[in-house]
Amino acid sequence: MQTEKVDTDRLYTYEDYLKINDDNQYELIGGKLILVPSPRSIHQIINTELVATLRDYVRKNKLGRVITAPLDVLLSETEKPQPDILFISKERLDIITEMNIQGAPDLVVEILSPSTGKNDRVEKSRMYYKHGVKEYWIVDPDHKTIEVFIPGEKNWNLFQSYDDDDILTSPLLQGLEIQLGDIFQQP
Repeated sequence: MQTEKVDTDRLYTYEDYLKINDDNQYELIGGKLILVPSPRSIHQIINTELVATLRDYVRKNKLGRVITAPLDVLLSETEKPQPDILFISKERLDIITEMNIQGAPDLVVEILSPSTGKNDRVEKSRMYYKHGVKEYWIVDPDHKTIEVFIPGEKNWNLFQSYDDDDILTSPLLQGLEIQLGDIFQQP
């Protein structure tokens, strides 16, 4: 495979992205290649706790599949994020292919990092809405909060903001209750 040099000024397609061979993780947002740096340890601790809780609930209720990054989600030829956590309902499991997810997950969870927070809140948020994600969670490790968004007429509507004293519930995953004190506890 020929190695392609990454040019931050050009627009990329998914096909272009597949030619890159440099051991870095990238997301493709609006044709722009975004380098995804290695997350902080608190990011990964929260990720692990959320994935375990979601996976257990989804498995127990036979609702579908919970998947964690890195995995490409192909939304269009110029949009390929790698959400931190995603859920796909059992009715839509056919969008899972050997190489990637082909279409919008039902639920996307992004855990903010200093280098990705603006992108997660703005560009990726718009992209997920545009492509039909049914619920979007933004997790802020520094403030120990989770915001749950649901689609509105023209943009996301805030369903609820939660902090580490709250029990998170989800409109999409009816009956799910997550004690956020358990998710945000420090090692």
